[in-house]
Amino acid sequence: MMRLMIRILLTAAGLYLAYAGLVYFLQRSLIFPRGVIPPFTDPVRPQGTEVLSIHTGEETVEAWFISADAAFPGPRPAVIFAHGNAELIDFWPEYLKPLSQNGMHLLLVEYPGYGRSQGRPSEISIHRAFTAAYDQLVAKNTVDPNKIILFGRSIGGGAICGLAKARPSAGLILLSTFTSIRSYAPRYGLFPFMIRDPMDNLGVLKEYPGPALILHGKQDELIPFHHATALVSVSRNARLIAYDCGHNDCPPDWNGFWKDVFAFLRENDMMKPSGTLLK
Repeated sequence: MMRLMIRILLTAAGLYLAYAGLVYFLQRSLIFPRGVIPPFTDPVRPQGTEVLSIHTGEETVEAWFISADAAFPGPRPAVIFAHGNAELIDFWPEYLKPLSQNGMHLLLVEYPGYGRSQGRPSEISIHRAFTAAYDQLVAKNTVDPNKIILFGRSIGGGAICGLAKARPSAGLILLSTFTSIRSYAPRYGLFPFMIRDPMDNLGVLKEYPGPALILHGKQDELIPFHHATALVSVSRNARLIAYDCGHNDCPPDWNGFWKDVFAFLRENDMMKPSGTLLK
């Protein structure tokens, strides 16, 4: 009986190690499913978009700089945006158009290995891309380097929080994002140390000195709402706005979303309190 029990335990341990090893080496293809999003060979960009080549020393990634409306001269605030894991920068100009219409520059940074960008996605390679893009952005004389706003959606919150730890910013906007990818380890029968790209947003929010706006769906099925409340609870200066939606349908009303975002930006002196045009 003892030998049988030992044999069963060894078999179970072997099966678990095989499973854990498989997930360990395949997890990046699950976290960053770039293969399901073919690149656009003839992308449609807003008129006047400046296509930037961001050189990180390891790879070259694409970024789009969409300048503020011409009605707003002089150095302007700028928003750096990071998208979700099954998206491309090509998807976002139309959704984010109110930023340029209200006097803010927009920088869309692609992830390594996504779209037309070189490399492979990982926390480290994404961090290299976003810090290099930030440095290229603040060197522009049309950008106010003291009013850089970092905006991340879903896994883009991890890219943005990593950037917030490395470079100064005026504020954070996090839409439908998580505390850390390591928090998902138990769901898949893993230990936290097995996660190769932890993206510890909770740790960043604990130390972040500026204001933060957390927006999240109360019925989010991929990143449960308690992630948002945890992020707010550790922040020095965060505001939480809850929407009646899930993950991929968040926000449920883009007009309401922009009113919330612009109110946050005005309250924290990141955009002018008057003369803005919500379109």
